[in-house]
Amino acid sequence: MSDIQALLSAIDVFSRAPDKTSLETANAWLQDFQHSPEAWTKCNVLLSTAQVPLAAKLFAAQTIRTKVTFDLHQVDPQNLPALRDTLLENLGRYHDGPRNINIQLCLALSGLALQFSAWNNAVQQLIDSFGRNPATVPTLLQFLTVLPEEVAGNTRIPVTDQEYKERATQLLTANSKQVLDLLSMYIQATSVTLAVQAQIFGCLRSWLLAGEVSAEDLSNTSLFPCAFEALASDELFDSAVDVICELIHETQEIDENMAVIQLIVPRVIALKPQLIKDRQDPERVKGYAKIFSEAGETYRALLLQHTETFFPLVEAIGECSAYPDLDIVPITFPFWARLASMIGKKPSVTPLFIDAYRALMNVIIRHLHFPSDENMLTGQEAENFRSFRHIMGDTLKDCCLVLRSENCLLATYQMITDALARGPEAVSWQEVEAPLFALRSMGAEVDLSDQNAVPKIMDLVSQLPNHPRVRYAALLIIARYTEWIDKHPEYINPQLQYIARGFEDNDTEVCAAAGHALKYICQDCKEHLADFLPTLHNFLKTTGSSLAHDDRRQVYEAIGHVISAMPMERAAESLRTFSLDILADVHALAMKTTTPTPAELKKVGDGLDNLEILLHVVRGFGEELPAACQNSCLEAWAVFDSFLLKYGSSYDLTERVTRVLRHGLTLFGSSALPVAPAVVSRMSQGFVATGFSSFIWVAGKVVGQYGSEEDQTLRTTFQELYEQSTTKLVSILQAKSMRDIPDVLEDYVQMLLQIVDQAPDIFFQSAVLVNAFKASMAALELVHTDVVFATLELFRSIFTHDCLDPSAPSVPPKFPIYALAIRNVVDKEGYILVGYLLNGLVGDFPEESTSLVTSIIRSLAISWPVQLQAWIPPVLQQLPTTKVPNEEKSRFLTDINNAINNRQYERVKHAVNGLNRAAKKARDRRQGLQTA
Repeated sequence: MSDIQALLSAIDVFSRAPDKTSLETANAWLQDFQHSPEAWTKCNVLLSTAQVPLAAKLFAAQTIRTKVTFDLHQVDPQNLPALRDTLLENLGRYHDGPRNINIQLCLALSGLALQFSAWNNAVQQLIDSFGRNPATVPTLLQFLTVLPEEVAGNTRIPVTDQEYKERATQLLTANSKQVLDLLSMYIQATSVTLAVQAQIFGCLRSWLLAGEVSAEDLSNTSLFPCAFEALASDELFDSAVDVICELIHETQEIDENMAVIQLIVPRVIALKPQLIKDRQDPERVKGYAKIFSEAGETYRALLLQHTETFFPLVEAIGECSAYPDLDIVPITFPFWARLASMIGKKPSVTPLFIDAYRALMNVIIRHLHFPSDENMLTGQEAENFRSFRHIMGDTLKDCCLVLRSENCLLATYQMITDALARGPEAVSWQEVEAPLFALRSMGAEVDLSDQNAVPKIMDLVSQLPNHPRVRYAALLIIARYTEWIDKHPEYINPQLQYIARGFEDNDTEVCAAAGHALKYICQDCKEHLADFLPTLHNFLKTTGSSLAHDDRRQVYEAIGHVISAMPMERAAESLRTFSLDILADVHALAMKTTTPTPAELKKVGDGLDNLEILLHVVRGFGEELPAACQNSCLEAWAVFDSFLLKYGSSYDLTERVTRVLRHGLTLFGSSALPVAPAVVSRMSQGFVATGFSSFIWVAGKVVGQYGSEEDQTLRTTFQELYEQSTTKLVSILQAKSMRDIPDVLEDYVQMLLQIVDQAPDIFFQSAVLVNAFKASMAALELVHTDVVFATLELFRSIFTHDCLDPSAPSVPPKFPIYALAIRNVVDKEGYILVGYLLNGLVGDFPEESTSLVTSIIRSLAISWPVQLQAWIPPVLQQLPTTKVPNEEKSRFLTDINNAINNRQYERVKHAVNGLNRAAKKARDRRQGLQTA
């Protein structure tokens, strides 16, 4: 009884407001308890004792359900009938609730039925036990509802594919007719309540979803008319909608189900008048929309073959699309999309469908209107509406498939011109903005050779009202139509003028849209814009200086696109022109003898961002630099070197400078080799001084780019970088938790990857190897995917290095030195490394990292077999049983030992994968633990 009291005390912790330590202790205790064989008996005691708190009973029911899923092997096969009987007894005890306990016991019985192959009459036994007494019928219905869900959906139950197939047939297929008959009987029972009828429909839907009840069989029962009749009941409406939708879905094999379809469709069409009758009830309209849309999607082939007969479905769906509640409208979108996909492939379209999609287009544009009172939508509502507009835009593209894009564009254009014709006083901005948004959405479907609709739209832009929302929409139209503009360059200048005026607007969103439009017109029309660069340069010197940073950055991105399309010499001159403007500000700040103002620092920081995006777009000129760039690398580095010397302690400025340097390496390529040693040296010094990860990030890129060079000065700086950064990192880890510096650890490990690959002599022969090894191991404790992957990749590179391969035909002179260095480190640190690997494997390593862990352990098994066999047992002993059960630890140890002893190293993969699967199963189990 003391054990039961301890269990109750642990559960009781969750009913209070516990401190974190108490919560974690109780949770760990309960997880251990769930794994124990004793849990079966103790949970039964909790369920069968009246005085036990409800929270404890719920925990007991959840635990039994979990153990049936994961731990049925703990029960002797000859005791399975007793377990079944105990579960049935408890289910009877809780037949009238609480409902959550009832459900858990039904799930436990379902899981047991799937695994207990000798229980051949499971469904019949439940019917006999609970189906004859009206008071227990709800419990039977609950079991019959979860049975197909659990059999089909609980993939964690350990049965083979063949066992599953056989048991699913015995439990579901063999009983489907009996269940259908039972439900038909219950639905017509004289004393049946609405609650039970709702359960009946829920159970029926579950069997339909599992594919165990055919549409034809259902149509021959009283359940079929009852489902449609139940729509009249508020209490049964939702469950009836679900059943009808699932029934329709089950008839998607049209030819096989035509007889049933002929019964379904008239009943569905007969619901159409309800859309008007129940117009004031959005929940009912939503239900009808689900039914009509499901029917439309399922029978869309019949819509095309027998249009007049089935077209009322299209009309009903159109009414649902036009409904003002925007939670209902998107239910219809998949229907319109799939039907349009079919119609769009046909050479001609029936006028009825033309009219339907024309009406749909008008409806969608009406839905696109912002409220007349802009304050009606605030906060999240406004954000949701903006997001939904883009979804509606996709439906406009469906309209283009059917109506053809030119017709849609012209019709939408006409909406705008008609509105403008009424005069500025008579038209709201919403009437203009909504069709403009539609034109933007439909722009993706534009024919680039169009000579009719798009020219009208382009000419219209300059005539639009000077309202911020309208200008914003118009600028984004330009951005969407830039590919068409590229084919019609006569429209470039007018649109550039409109974009330029957008930058002068006081509204920040309009300025942002102007930047967006400029970026795309420069990207797509770059071949035509070389002569426009001086204008852009002047713009940046004048109006551009007042732009918000993000907008100015987009201008530089646009400039980059134009430069990238220019002949090499001219491109280099242009790049130099725009870069020097920024470098001049950087140099001026570096030379400044007084303390800079925040505005001056911001200006330079923003300029560095702009230079970064400019270099990112231009990228490079190939192997040979143009004349204009011959001295640029040395000049630029001189500026940055002096700047970092002065401002290298500023995290923000350092981040920006190093990003520019990274793109500079790409731009200059081998031409940057003369400055590479100075760059590495400055980066190394910067990291030692500040601990900023960006320094070693760039340094690692230099090693990766120039590591194969034989330049001794450069290689000396590589060694200094390796040793100084390692020493610095060790000191940082003594002062800070590694969880506070994931960026530093990632960039450090990435740098080591480059060094071990490009300069193994430096990596393996340095005295800091052991510290680098330790620091990298520590990174494996981080719950950070990128860091873990990089670190495991590093260890794989070390342990799979050719110097450890005794079968190599020829051995380079330094390989024995490398191998000795690795062995010395592993002899000291191997046990700890194995601990990190196995803890991470069963813990927080990303799933995709298993192959890396396998490769490392396989290499250890080959090169350190005796040590590995000594290291693994104590590591396994320290792994919590909540993460991996003891029997799985034993299995892993046996598999590893067999692989090593028999020199079948390929079997290491089998062992690691087995441990990983066991840990994943335990993790799923922990996630399923719920306490009241």
